[in-house]
Amino acid sequence: MAKVTGIGGVFFKSKHNDRKLAKWYSEHLGFKLEDFGGAILNWAEDTANDNGLTVWHVAAKESEWFSPSQSPFMINYRVDDLDELLAQLQSKGIEIEAGPESHENGKFAWIMDPEGNKIELWQPQAWQDKPSE
Repeated sequence: MAKVTGIGGVFFKSKHNDRKLAKWYSEHLGFKLEDFGGAILNWAEDTANDNGLTVWHVAAKESEWFSPSQSPFMINYRVDDLDELLAQLQSKGIEIEAGPESHENGKFAWIMDPEGNKIELWQPQAWQDKPSE
């Protein structure tokens, strides 16, 4: 049977100004915007020790995981240095909604983009029995 082998892209509509929102992602999260207006995230440039996995999950209707966002989705972005990125974001006045937290598979934190979409930031690590600090 044929099957899905990974995430080929993430696409969502802007509520207001797509170019302005893309610029925010470029300025604050380091997305290198291409001529077509989007970014290409190349797995070969990822240096985490988890072998480059992508997580897929459907949340329950009652889930508060995406709160305070009203969006029915949340995108998790892999990052190379969560602590440094959080410091950069805070220095530019971007509020950290929660985190950082350490778990078996890495460190996490959450922010909101200018259109109210919750973003999960993840510095991955190979699965461990105990969280690392």
